[in-house]
Amino acid sequence: MSQQNSDASLIDHDPIVLDTTGIDIQGESARIRRRGPIARTVLPGGVLAWSVTDATVLRRLLTDSRVSKDARQHWTAFTTGKIPADWPLRSWVGVNNMFTAYGPQHRRLRKLVAPAFTHRRTMAIRPRIEAITADLLDQLSATPPGTVVDLRQRFAYPVPIRVISELIGVPDHLAAPLHACVDRFFDTSDTRKDPPANYLEMHGLVSELVAYRRTEPGDDITSLLTASYDEDGTRMTEKELVDTLMLIISAGHETTVNLLDQAIFALLTHPLQRAGLLDGTLDWTGVVEETLRYQAPLAHLPLRFAVEDLDIDGVRIPQGDAILASYAAAGRDPRVHGPTADDFDVHRGTKDQHLAFGHGVHHCLGAPLARLEAQVALPALFARFPELRLAADPTELRPVRSFISNGHSRLPVYCTG
Repeated sequence: MSQQNSDASLIDHDPIVLDTTGIDIQGESARIRRRGPIARTVLPGGVLAWSVTDATVLRRLLTDSRVSKDARQHWTAFTTGKIPADWPLRSWVGVNNMFTAYGPQHRRLRKLVAPAFTHRRTMAIRPRIEAITADLLDQLSATPPGTVVDLRQRFAYPVPIRVISELIGVPDHLAAPLHACVDRFFDTSDTRKDPPANYLEMHGLVSELVAYRRTEPGDDITSLLTASYDEDGTRMTEKELVDTLMLIISAGHETTVNLLDQAIFALLTHPLQRAGLLDGTLDWTGVVEETLRYQAPLAHLPLRFAVEDLDIDGVRIPQGDAILASYAAAGRDPRVHGPTADDFDVHRGTKDQHLAFGHGVHHCLGAPLARLEAQVALPALFARFPELRLAADPTELRPVRSFISNGHSRLPVYCTG
């Protein structure tokens, strides 16, 4: 399906069809980068999008008012009905929250959500992060020596999911089904699945959460947003509220899971840098930032749209075309990070010059929370298990089945023995 109105004569190559299984995200990103800073790619369903892999160009586009995230206003294929209701990524662009809003609408929604992510609120959760981390480490300590443990499932996953569930105020009876919906949301590998049904299921569960917190309010984000009004005395619509909570639950979970997963893997495969951390010559802040650069937790983030014709570095992106922010590729841009951009190096001077949390008006509100979780959980893990090691050849590990989410499907380790 070639819905978009791009001038194919401007491009010397056929577009690269993205591998929805995410089997080689960095290799694929390098191939796209070789086409230039902006190159055509094909999303599931044959949908065309311009992938931006150059970090400088991407940074510029993310702050350009001529680039929107609102498909309902600015994506020609969407507004003309060429994107079917069962398109696998429709829930990424069809929701109604600050993730997909543009201009004044985005400012209104972000202003309503921002109080939930103040510095005070973020730092106040630190004792709970420490307690959750300690509880999980205690469980791992009870594992018999020599037992293979999936550290993604037993540590990298439960730390952020428990933190965000507490912040959101998710009651126990809704936790498991919500978590299952989030997992399916990021799995882009099987187009036979039914993303609209998953969206409807998650929408229903979050609606139950909102109803629950209206009768049982607490010191949580759902209760806060339910009661929030802007300066004009208006509040979010019910759909905006539910879609916003869906965004917070999803983004507040998956990004940090992959950050923890990739940081652990990087340290287990770079023993000299790990030793520097354990003897205090390197710091954990550097590990977090270099991991975000080296393996952006979200490899490609759909979608943005050209509000008008854009001429960028010799490429014209026509009005109404879709744009894909390729954060994994931008994190390894050699023009920013030099010839060793493909290497994990905590000493790197440019490690904090990444775009893993976005940039500009859509910069992730939860970025300080994700960093805090990593800065608490990672040193605690390696302090508790100084002999932690992989239980498989690094080349045998497989990624999660997604071209969006960038992590391992399993992270098998020996904690002790």
